[in-house]
Amino acid sequence: MAQPPSEHRFAAPGGDLCWFEWGQPGVEPSLLLLHATGFHARCWDQVVAALPGDRHIVAVDLPGHGRSFRPETLGDWMTIGNAAGAFVSAQFDRPVFGVGHSMGGYLAVRLAAKLPQAFSGLLLVDPVIMPPAAYQQTPRQLMVAEHPVARRRNRWDSADQMITHFAARPPYASWRPDVLADYCRFGLVKAADGEGLELACPPQLEASAYMGSAGNNPHAMLDQVHCPVTVLRARNGERGSTIDFSISPTWPELASALPNAVDLHWSDLSHFIPMEAPDRLAGL
Repeated sequence: MAQPPSEHRFAAPGGDLCWFEWGQPGVEPSLLLLHATGFHARCWDQVVAALPGDRHIVAVDLPGHGRSFRPETLGDWMTIGNAAGAFVSAQFDRPVFGVGHSMGGYLAVRLAAKLPQAFSGLLLVDPVIMPPAAYQQTPRQLMVAEHPVARRRNRWDSADQMITHFAARPPYASWRPDVLADYCRFGLVKAADGEGLELACPPQLEASAYMGSAGNNPHAMLDQVHCPVTVLRARNGERGSTIDFSISPTWPELASALPNAVDLHWSDLSHFIPMEAPDRLAGL
């Protein structure tokens, strides 16, 4: 599926969502693609390119990301969930197949629990659904500006400058170059002061989403997800920090806690499965 997507707007609670569409609805369920924290809908482009050309595919920029509206904070993931839920309810008149990476995987579970008739199945790509004990801990209180993600470089002269800067640096060095190019090309917007470009998801807003993850315990809703689910996990190990994504953040027992799920383990890949192996993910 090589053609570029069409771009649309949807009036969600809080503001407009930007979403992209490939193909037209057909016999097969539409695919709904949900991206990770700090990413955007066009990070799925190379996965989409490897899918059959007759599939109907929708990818949405979640609130605070890409070209969608920017709330003041993403610390409460309800903002993201409410906007995405309104989008799914309004956009699809038949059950869809949801594919969510990282935070998008958490969101796919939330949506399938709240809107059980809306989903024919889910593929959770290394979702940020941690062991139950992780949600019992009281995280050390930080100001958003103190979070390491808040110190990311925000200003760029061009997408090419951003690509060159990240190409040899982890974790980007393990990504396929065309995915890195998509991440940079579609992840920048014109700077507010008109001078150069800045990240579409500002560093402090991204940091607020990371800080909010521990306060969004999904375990009470797992038994409400009755559609078939595949949990795809990346390599195991001891994470060096909450932002160490060389190792999977996904609870290894997640599939057993869902009513109708299977577990797959791709131990040769990091958390960034769609960026490292888009063709392999499309095959799955």
